[in-house]
Amino acid sequence: MRSWSAPDIVPLPGTGGPLRIHDTATGRIRTTTPGPTAGMYACGITPYDAAHLGHAFTYLTFDLVNRVWRDAGHDVDYVQNTTDIDDPLLERAEATGVDWRDLAHREIDVFREDMAALSIIPPTSFVGVVESVDLISELALRIKESGAAYDVDGDLYFSVAEASRFGEIGHLDREEMLTLFGQRGGDPDRPGKKDPLDWLLWRAERPGEPAWDSPLGRGRPGWHIECSAIALDRLGPEFDLNGGGNDLIFPHHEMGAAEARCVTGRPNAHNHLHVGMVGLNGEKMSKSLGNLVFVSKLRAEGVEPGVIRLAMLTHHYRAAWEWTDAELSTAVERAGRWRAAFALGSAPDAAPLLAEVRAALAEDLDSPAALAAVDRWVDLALTEGGGDTGAPALARTTVATLLGVELP
Repeated sequence: MRSWSAPDIVPLPGTGGPLRIHDTATGRIRTTTPGPTAGMYACGITPYDAAHLGHAFTYLTFDLVNRVWRDAGHDVDYVQNTTDIDDPLLERAEATGVDWRDLAHREIDVFREDMAALSIIPPTSFVGVVESVDLISELALRIKESGAAYDVDGDLYFSVAEASRFGEIGHLDREEMLTLFGQRGGDPDRPGKKDPLDWLLWRAERPGEPAWDSPLGRGRPGWHIECSAIALDRLGPEFDLNGGGNDLIFPHHEMGAAEARCVTGRPNAHNHLHVGMVGLNGEKMSKSLGNLVFVSKLRAEGVEPGVIRLAMLTHHYRAAWEWTDAELSTAVERAGRWRAAFALGSAPDAAPLLAEVRAALAEDLDSPAALAAVDRWVDLALTEGGGDTGAPALARTTVATLLGVELP
């Protein structure tokens, strides 16, 4: 699947330090230890509606990871999927009278445009589920042949009893798991299952639904196995970082990790990073609730992408936060001050600023601390000036390269 255009990234003097992030599975801040090439997987959108700010905040977070690793001298192999066949997409297509394929293509195009506008570095591999049906069905067959899956009326289910380390990511108790499974696409009450937590690997063909030929019979993939199959195919086991929004910890990432471990005997990722939810009017921003602020709509209203990005960077990636009009007003004011400082003929030395921004982002992607460092330099530049003619350009490049904020 085609990705989107990459932003120009200007190298900075020197190199950044190692990235430390909060690993969901251990609950601790850990230093990532990639080799020359860092491997990262982020779960993508289900394209039945345009990307909202909750999506953008998630992919901004992984973009910061990408930038910090690159600044530290690593290449980055970044894989992101798109769930271009799933129940919500089919339901929206039927409700609106649009072919599901046309709906997916249209919304993926909007997503690409939003990501390019926000200066999100594109994935090395941007992979759709439809183009990956064969490798997904092959993984499901391997799981079946291992003895970890069983048949329910033609559908293939993973037996949670065969998941040796189930719960290793979210550390939830069984009642919490059952509740979330029922809320997030699971079917705990389906008759014929051995355990309510058993999950669908392959859905046999139903009348009127899309289906593909496979060694398991005609059908389509279950949700969780899509990402585990694509990640194993593109990155192999034990890549450096896996993640998405924190609503994916369970069941999606827990079940995907169990699938990968079933066939490899190893964890799918060394670290798991999860992003806080963005709210509006007191509730999580989500398609199901319909309380969405769309990146594309903000752009159409004339809001600069760099300002949208600045508004999101005000919040630490692990924190839940709520979008308000004040978020945008504050970002517009901040962008104006930064732009004025970058336009000066000379300013205070920006090398310490570069070091501060690097240190803040390397310590669990502390974007609020990075923004505060830039604010301090900008205040000094605008009030006291300085004699370094190269400082404004270095400050601008620091902001663009590490924070991804372009302020033309």
